Amino acid sequence: MAGNTRVDENKKADDTSPKSDSREIEGNMNRADEATSNKTECNCDNDETSTDDNKVTTVNGEDENQKMEEDEDKKDLQEIVLIQDTGFTIKIIAPNVESFELPVSSMELVQEIYQVLMDREDTCHRTCFSLQLDGVTLDNFSELKTIEGLKEGSVVKVVEEPYTVRESRIHVRHVRDLLKSLDLADAYNGVDCISLSFLNTVTAADVVEKKKSKLESIDCTPPDYILPNNKERPLLPLHPGVKEQKAPQCVRVLTYSGWNPPPGNRRMHGDLLYLYVLTLEDKKFHITASTRGFYINQSTEDEFNPQPTQPSYLSHSLIDLMNQISPAFRKNFSVLLKKRSQKHPFERVPAPYQVYSWMAPLPQHTVDYIRAEDAFSTRLGYEEHIPGQTRDWNEEIQMTRELSRKNLPDRLIRERAIFKVHSDFVAAASRGAQAVIDGNVMPINPGEDSKMQMFIWNNIFFSLGFDVKDHYKDFGGDAAAYAAPGNDLQGVRAYFSSDQEGLYTLGTVVVDYRGYRVTAQSIIPGILEREQEQSVVYGSVDFGKTVVTSDKYRELLSKTATQLKIRPHKVINNKDEEVELFSSIECKGIIGNDQRHYILDLLRTFPPDANYLPVKGEELSKEMKEHGYPRKHPHKLACLRQELVDAFIENRYLAFVRHAANQFQQLQLSKQIKLNKDKNNEKDINSNDNKDTEEKNATITEVNKTLEKTLGSDNKDILEDDMAAEEAKKIVETLTGTDSNTSLSETNAQNLIQKVEENTREIVKKAARAVCSLSDTEFSVTFNPDVFQPHVKHFDEDGENMKREKQIVKDASEFLVLHQIPTLINDCLDHSSSPIDGSTLTEAMHNRGINVRYLGKVAEMFAKYNSVSYVYSIAVGELICRSAKHIYKTYMQGVDMVNLSSAISHFLNCLIGSHPNPTAQISAEEIQNRKARRKKKYNQRVVVHADNTEWLNESPKSLWKKIVDETEDYYGYTLECDSIECSIDKYDLQRVSVLRAFCRTVGIQILLREYDLNVNGKQIFNEDDIINVSPIVKHMHPKVATDAYHFFTSGQTKIQQGLLREGYELITEAWNLLNNVYIALHPEIAACLRLLARLNYIMGDYGEALSYQQKAVIMSERVHGIDHPNTITEYAHLALYSFANNHISNALRLMYRARYLALLCHGENHPEVALIDSNIGLILHALEEYELSLRFLEKALKLNIRYFGSKSLKAAMSYHLVARTYSCQGNFRAALQSEKEAFSIYKQSLGDDHDRTKESSECLKHLTQQAVVFQKKMNEICKGEKNMTFPPIQIQTPSMSSVLDTLNIINGIVFVQIGDIERLKKEMAKQQGEQSEVSKTAEETNKNNQSDVKENGVESETNNTANKDDISIELNDKSETLNHIPAINGDVVSNNKQLLVTSGPQ
Repeated sequence: MAGNTRVDENKKADDTSPKSDSREIEGNMNRADEATSNKTECNCDNDETSTDDNKVTTVNGEDENQKMEEDEDKKDLQEIVLIQDTGFTIKIIAPNVESFELPVSSMELVQEIYQVLMDREDTCHRTCFSLQLDGVTLDNFSELKTIEGLKEGSVVKVVEEPYTVRESRIHVRHVRDLLKSLDLADAYNGVDCISLSFLNTVTAADVVEKKKSKLESIDCTPPDYILPNNKERPLLPLHPGVKEQKAPQCVRVLTYSGWNPPPGNRRMHGDLLYLYVLTLEDKKFHITASTRGFYINQSTEDEFNPQPTQPSYLSHSLIDLMNQISPAFRKNFSVLLKKRSQKHPFERVPAPYQVYSWMAPLPQHTVDYIRAEDAFSTRLGYEEHIPGQTRDWNEEIQMTRELSRKNLPDRLIRERAIFKVHSDFVAAASRGAQAVIDGNVMPINPGEDSKMQMFIWNNIFFSLGFDVKDHYKDFGGDAAAYAAPGNDLQGVRAYFSSDQEGLYTLGTVVVDYRGYRVTAQSIIPGILEREQEQSVVYGSVDFGKTVVTSDKYRELLSKTATQLKIRPHKVINNKDEEVELFSSIECKGIIGNDQRHYILDLLRTFPPDANYLPVKGEELSKEMKEHGYPRKHPHKLACLRQELVDAFIENRYLAFVRHAANQFQQLQLSKQIKLNKDKNNEKDINSNDNKDTEEKNATITEVNKTLEKTLGSDNKDILEDDMAAEEAKKIVETLTGTDSNTSLSETNAQNLIQKVEENTREIVKKAARAVCSLSDTEFSVTFNPDVFQPHVKHFDEDGENMKREKQIVKDASEFLVLHQIPTLINDCLDHSSSPIDGSTLTEAMHNRGINVRYLGKVAEMFAKYNSVSYVYSIAVGELICRSAKHIYKTYMQGVDMVNLSSAISHFLNCLIGSHPNPTAQISAEEIQNRKARRKKKYNQRVVVHADNTEWLNESPKSLWKKIVDETEDYYGYTLECDSIECSIDKYDLQRVSVLRAFCRTVGIQILLREYDLNVNGKQIFNEDDIINVSPIVKHMHPKVATDAYHFFTSGQTKIQQGLLREGYELITEAWNLLNNVYIALHPEIAACLRLLARLNYIMGDYGEALSYQQKAVIMSERVHGIDHPNTITEYAHLALYSFANNHISNALRLMYRARYLALLCHGENHPEVALIDSNIGLILHALEEYELSLRFLEKALKLNIRYFGSKSLKAAMSYHLVARTYSCQGNFRAALQSEKEAFSIYKQSLGDDHDRTKESSECLKHLTQQAVVFQKKMNEICKGEKNMTFPPIQIQTPSMSSVLDTLNIINGIVFVQIGDIERLKKEMAKQQGEQSEVSKTAEETNKNNQSDVKENGVESETNNTANKDDISIELNDKSETLNHIPAINGDVVSNNKQLLVTSGPQ
């Protein structure tokens, strides 16, 4: 198995996280074992923490379920103990270096020690060696705990091994990688998952230095483009210090010699291959790689003489040989290694997926023969070293799914293998798709039309997004063929997440490149050897004419149908046979030659969107018609998202529970009325009280069971959670027609139970009908994916069930427009969600289950609210970019490779520029001549070349006309602009944001330089400005870290309960498990690091907070991008922690960087800019730069008033900060005016007795006194009085600690009195109680209903906790006393024990 899931040793971070001298990444991996190893001696049954954890994860309120879940949690914790083992230290002895100690963990593989040695500065030049313990060679893939005799203090020797051709080639490649380790070329070219990070450049590489900044030495002047109200948006600062990051050159030429391969007689002497080297001293050497190592031979360019020179400088390492023959190499290579060691390990290791930069400096294309050989070799890069030459992707993907998942160690191995194979497959599929579109792969059907051609490369099947053989003729033709792969990918993600044992999906990647859509899939064994019709044993290959099924597929898909809310349904095939399906009719089941059951063509896994699927005879509701639905769409494959299906079912279930509860209450009321009428006629029965009570209690218990049985086991929380026990008892009494004094005989009890059954059945039936349940006896909302499909012949098409199935789909589509979109609007209105750019807006839409095709409707609704005008601008900008992308797709399909840069620059000039008639840099005649010369060649090319030159005739006017039309046709939104200038004025857009968004959307990389974006009458771009075109890759992002997710959610619950330390430990455990699964870099790890940093900060460990946040920033830059919204947030957090550590200069640089990136994304008009400006203003205030501080604080005030309201608490805080700055300047009149505004807001919002109001009042008194004194003296000066003395004006200069307290407040970290703990807990309990009627029931149902608990992943959960949604409480253990509590504005500081609460920016 190891051979299937690993990458060759010469590639960094294959199966393990690479290790460095600092051991940072290796520490991440080891802490997964070491941090928990202390628990191995503990008894889980007696562990108090374990018990709390069990309580945290309980979803139901029922004792039985709680006990079951506690047992499950305890089992998980015991599994954790099983994999935890103590770490220990071994001694490494390597040739020619001093011995050193290396901390390891018993869970590590021997191969991980290899990686450490290949990454250390003093041993990195060795690749061909073995590790020996007491003379015994260690197996590369053995765990250290299985090695006999390996213990604390053991000595492991590094033994040089003889080379082979393979090992010598690996060594040469490794040397090349070392020489290029500081070069950014791979990151800009998008190679080997290397990406950019500029944190160390921004902070001058001293993020976590312990030195303290001296205030007088800090240059706090921001660049002009950072200042508020500056319209300049330069692009060069996006990539700071690029020119200074060049690595020292060590050798001019290092390449394979033309004398390769060695002749037979020399192979008999151990020659493996020959190298040619040209040193910096311009000396030429021919080097032999032999089994013993490397030495200089006597060959020249003209004469082959393999004999060694005297001396031959025989060395086992090529680096050692180069050090001997070239002093310049020795000097520069030493400098290179030192610089390399200074880089953070996260900067050096590959990311899981390639991140492309939309800007790049002019490439310095240096001579690199190793790169040249890779480019033109018939082998496949690193995969040439894997046995079998090419990887069997399908076998690897499916085999990893079959790995054991019985216990935690097995699950970690399985999840890690799944993720590693998937990321490797995505990288290979991306390279293959580019090769296909570039015409570098021969089609398997070269005689077919180019649109119909298919390809196989590296055991991956590639097909184009065109309508082949009119397959999608009735669904929208090419538009449907283009959309189908995206829908299919959603289906693959859903079935993969269901993780049904025995059911397999294909590895699937969708790549958009140069206007073409390519689908890459792993190959089912045997599928190419027979026709598809012969292979399919389930589903239909001809849209419902022939439909087949299989018992095994029925068994497998019946289980997934429950998870995915797919309704089993019957269809009629062309033989009039009934066939029951558990999926859409297009879903095909194929049994491969490996006897695995595969499903494919999952494009309609989820129900159709009735709003975009007009069907004759089907009417939508009146409300939907008023919204303009149903709308015509370019294709008929529009489906709802899985998130919407889950949200809709949860909403309907809550409605079902409420309706049933209301029915119970009404029944109770009617029974109570009847009981009161009959009370006067009843006689008191006082005998046999104890016996009667027991009989009655038994009856009540049996009635409860009947109710539970009728409602379903999942719904029994209605009686226990939503109503108090006494209330439930009363309901039973009234249902049975008795009271507490009534005696029941056994016969009467049975009659009453029967009566209750009838009543509850009727109640459930009414509740089910109210929510359009597909069953009258229980809550059942599932979807038939084949409704509204004219090509599907349903069984009983006119029956009641079919009408219900159609209605539930209509209701779900209506729910999207009438519920989910308004909910999204409300999220932005209450600022719980603040999209930064188009990508974060669409992500927020997807999380709510809203498809992007509703973006026009979303923009239309945002336009109604001025307080979210920034979201409206972002939405319109995204509409423009996506419409332009649709046009760009067809525009690029008619362009020859030779004219790519000209065509792209022309398109950008038409989209962004102000020149009315930009001209392309190539004539139409030249294109026609070239086409005539190459006409025959085009017939054999994959790409579909148009015979016209329409792209040359494109103009800004014509392009914007197409954009307006496309926005209207596709998104249903009317753009009231016909040019970029008009859109800027009308929708508050900025050119640089549109340029950034469009380049990122379609994969354009432009030259890093300053562009005159706002100059009219001049072409902005030319063909030399287009550096590269990158693919846009879509895949399923497997969420496989299930155990880490469990620990994370448990930690979050602990934090919400106020148990910060316990929550911190659980989050740390989650981080360790994430490292085990995702290796080194991943968005979920970055989110976890962000939360750990925040928790450390809250608990007072500022140094640890800074260290964790540094990792989070670098990781966000690497896995998201240097200008991604997440990266902006990370920079802002790091700035706060830097200030807390007294790194004032760094804090300013980081805040300036955050503001600059925010300006590129959306400009100044955004509430996040208000928060950033408040931070910058406060830091400058601390440095006594009051004038600069005031500019930022006044901008923050203006933005807070605009987006939060003139009477909001945020505006009040801004007024107060401005007043404080004015007072420090001595401008008491202005300070007084601002503080009056703050006091007015506090008094109106919080009342006279609130601390903030009182404090503002005291501040007003102080400012008034100072203003009076100042004015008196000014009057005396005006009168010309002599012998006048100025009394000192009391201007309080800010202290660093007071500024830090205020920073904490505006960033959401508030100090609260210890005495308020109980009050806070009561308020929290009260808020939770208001929702308790149905929340727990819904939570349990949601757990059962969701097919993928992890859909939003750890990242989204962490975002909520770390930012705004959750409240975290903990005691600061730094002091023993509880005396003084800091004032709310942070002016007063205390070192006493305090309660810390995080609740979002204030």
